[in-house]
Amino acid sequence: MKELDLDRVSQFIDENFVDFYHSLINALEELTLNQLLEIKNPYLFKVNCVFSVSELLENLLDAYLSSSEEKLFGDFLENLAIFIAGQTCGGHKSTAQGVDLEFIHNDIHYVVSIKSGPNWGNSSQVKKLVQDLKSAVIRVQQSRTANAVRPVLGICYGKTRTNVNYRLPGCWKVVGQNFWYLISENESLYTDIIEPIGYRARQHNEAFDSERGRVVNRFTREFIDRFCDPLGGIDWPRLVAFNSGNYDLDEIMTLCNPT
Repeated sequence: MKELDLDRVSQFIDENFVDFYHSLINALEELTLNQLLEIKNPYLFKVNCVFSVSELLENLLDAYLSSSEEKLFGDFLENLAIFIAGQTCGGHKSTAQGVDLEFIHNDIHYVVSIKSGPNWGNSSQVKKLVQDLKSAVIRVQQSRTANAVRPVLGICYGKTRTNVNYRLPGCWKVVGQNFWYLISENESLYTDIIEPIGYRARQHNEAFDSERGRVVNRFTREFIDRFCDPLGGIDWPRLVAFNSGNYDLDEIMTLCNPT
């Protein structure tokens, strides 16, 4: 493999981290109070004795942003890995379904599905991934671009040790430091990339925090109008009715059990 130019990696992070934050801010701008109130368990907040509207909304927003950040940052890490592989071994983004990266090294054609973290999917998604990797292997074997083909599940962070024959003969599950080494042959790459990422995050935090504050203020005003009693307390029955009220079982029972 070619030696990786870390300055070019830092430049890539600089240019692409902007897109990550813009996507995150856009997600905030497009979010509505209704969407926010529909995603979490209102009973749990009552059990935890949440009485303040701002506290309730902050907790809901944290949960929403956590899932959004994981998806968006996962896309960023995937693109970073493809860029790095492109610099070290001519890797490129794959067009095969379920496969993100392909590269050839030491006469082995790697087909790689990249996931940001270890808890990436349910059993159905794992089964679909295995089928996609199997199909990609068959395609590459037919093209004869290398003597061997190796399917890989590459996971950007975590400490799980490498698993050979992961749900598919010859498939590697490569996690954390091992994954970044696989595409660069640089044992310290997994820590080298954290500094430029942190630097760009600090630069964009002010704009993000400003937009988050506007969202909380806007939702607080709307929530008080819709879900608080005249004294300012949260009207929990009204909130639960909005979140879970859908009574139509009497109609279904009448249709299914005619008298």
